[in-house]
Amino acid sequence: MPTAATLPAAATATGAPAGEHPLAAYRVTREPYWRAVGDEVALYEAAYSVRMPMMLKGPTGCGKTRFVEYMAWKLGKPLITVACHEDMTASDLVGRFLLDANGTRWQDGPLALAARYGAICYLDEVVEARQDTTVVIHPLTDKRRMLPLEKKGEVIEAHPDFQLVISFNPGYQSLMKDLKQSTKQRFGALDFDYPEHEVEAEIVAHESGVDLETAKKLVHIAERSRNLKGHGLDEGLSTRMLIHAASLIAQGVAPLAACRVALVRPITDDADMRDALDAAVTTYF
Repeated sequence: MPTAATLPAAATATGAPAGEHPLAAYRVTREPYWRAVGDEVALYEAAYSVRMPMMLKGPTGCGKTRFVEYMAWKLGKPLITVACHEDMTASDLVGRFLLDANGTRWQDGPLALAARYGAICYLDEVVEARQDTTVVIHPLTDKRRMLPLEKKGEVIEAHPDFQLVISFNPGYQSLMKDLKQSTKQRFGALDFDYPEHEVEAEIVAHESGVDLETAKKLVHIAERSRNLKGHGLDEGLSTRMLIHAASLIAQGVAPLAACRVALVRPITDDADMRDALDAAVTTYF
């Protein structure tokens, strides 16, 4: 399932190959694995029932994107995901005129496509985008539920199934990278964090195929690293990183080597911090 902002090649002006529904490529056809740790599923379902825009807040690799994928599957709605970055323009979101053999044609951006036809639009790490870009979402996140396409001279009235979801990591916030209050107050919010030990081990074991005891050892290592956040590490080891390490172990890689490759080396280049993390690894393996 495509989740990037780029639409399929040879698309029509609606963003889909001729004869295909514009959102056909964005259906979540298989159930993503999600281990509920609270009432997040029920709260999101209630928010979607009133089409409340939602904000998912939590550290990197804790499951925010997987949660949105699971909820799109559970609700039976298409999901268009946009990975936000500092060079993203408003046109990247709403659309632009393109030249082809027949002249000029308009192509909807991912936000316009979702609003026009009724998908969940997920803006991942929205604070990475410029603030003058993110303001284009404002008319879609209040009672107007509309998206002006100024270059085209059109106003899209949001489809009844449309919902906007954004995510970001509060740990990376700064005065230069934060959402305006005028944006934040348009959203409901769910907080995400790394699960408690037993639940996280269950997730790692399920996703990677390793045995539960090995998964628990990896979670112990992650918990030690998270205690170092702010004391040499910007972030501790994420659940996603643990799954990477466990997947290598499941493929027959020695645990020490798997942890070096998937846990220690990616997270820091500081020699002392690597030694500390290596020591944590050798404690359990």
